[in-house]
Amino acid sequence: MRGIGNGDETGDPAQPGPPRDTFRILHVSTGNVCRSPITERLTRHALADRLGDPLWGGVIVESAGTWGHEGAPMEANAEAVLADFGADASGFVGRELLDEHVIRADLVLTATRDHRAQVISMGHSAGLRTFTLKEFTRLVRAIDPATLPPLEDGVVARARALVRAAAALRGWLLAPTAEADEVYDPYGAPLPFFRSIGDEIHQALEPVVTALTGVPART
Repeated sequence: MRGIGNGDETGDPAQPGPPRDTFRILHVSTGNVCRSPITERLTRHALADRLGDPLWGGVIVESAGTWGHEGAPMEANAEAVLADFGADASGFVGRELLDEHVIRADLVLTATRDHRAQVISMGHSAGLRTFTLKEFTRLVRAIDPATLPPLEDGVVARARALVRAAAALRGWLLAPTAEADEVYDPYGAPLPFFRSIGDEIHQALEPVVTALTGVPART
C-alpha cells in the first residue's frame, strides 16, 4: 500500500478515510522527482489553506512520471522550493505512471504537451480530462465562476463542472505560442532555476485552486 506522500489517501493512519464522493487530480511530469512533486504538494498546500480540511473537500492530489523513478525521493532542490512556499515535502515517493492512475483521475495536469500526448495515448477516455497545467490555467481564467455550481454543492461538483467547461473551451482559446503551455524540466539545474520553475507552477495553480474552491488566496 502506498503512503500519503505519493498521493494515496489511504496510507496515513492519522488521516481520516476519504469521503464517498471524491475528485482526483493527477499531476504528471517525466521523472516524478521535480515538477510533478512540486505541483502536487503546492496544490495540496493551497487546497488546505483555502478549505482548512485534511481531505480538501474530497479532492485527492497525487502525481506520477511518464518515466517515473519508482520509489525515488523528491529532488533536494524541489524540496527547497516547497519550503519556500511553506508546503510539506515529507514522505514523498516517486511513481511511474500506470494505466490505473489515469483511469482513476478526474483531472490530469501535465508539465508539457508531450506528457499530455503520452497520457492521452494510454486511452481510458483521457482526452477530455487531460491538459497541460498552463493550458488548464488559461482556460480556467476564461470561465465565469458564476456558471459553476455554488460552494454549497461541494468542491467535487464544482471541480467536475470546471473540467467540463475547460474541455468545451479548448478548441476556442488557443495558446499564443506553443511554449506558453510548457513547464520546463529543472532536473540537474541549480536552485535558482528550480525556484523560477516553482514560481511558474505557483502562479499557474493560483487561479485553478481559486476556481476549484471558490475561495481566493489569503492576502
